[in-house]
Amino acid sequence: MDAPTQESFDTVMAFMGAMGSDDMEKMAALMADDMVWHNEGDESLPWIGEARGKEAIFAFLGTFSENFQTTAWDNTDAFASGDTVAVFGEMNGITTKSGKETGPFAFALRAKVRDGQVVLWHWFEDSFAVSQAYHG
Repeated sequence: MDAPTQESFDTVMAFMGAMGSDDMEKMAALMADDMVWHNEGDESLPWIGEARGKEAIFAFLGTFSENFQTTAWDNTDAFASGDTVAVFGEMNGITTKSGKETGPFAFALRAKVRDGQVVLWHWFEDSFAVSQAYHG
């Protein structure tokens, strides 16, 4: 990888690692002030949609963590080109509303980086499996 591509890749992996370890301070440092977080999927789930800016993103993450407990997260593929990073994998979790496990489901991420900070976190998940567990 060229240096800018490697920097983008490393930034996204560091952000993902900080999120996985609940290191909100490190996450904030890796977020651009104008970052956009967008989750695609079933809009009946309270964490689907878009948040803009750090304050809104942290509020979104609070909503997500109140409703979903991640029990497994496995990145299976990841690559970068310039400012764009793609990550694919499989997750599992429990929805707190129903207490039901989702079962393994696929995810994809498209992230963009500017000046060493994440500016876009565009998340795609198998929201059908997640929605079924959430709604019991």
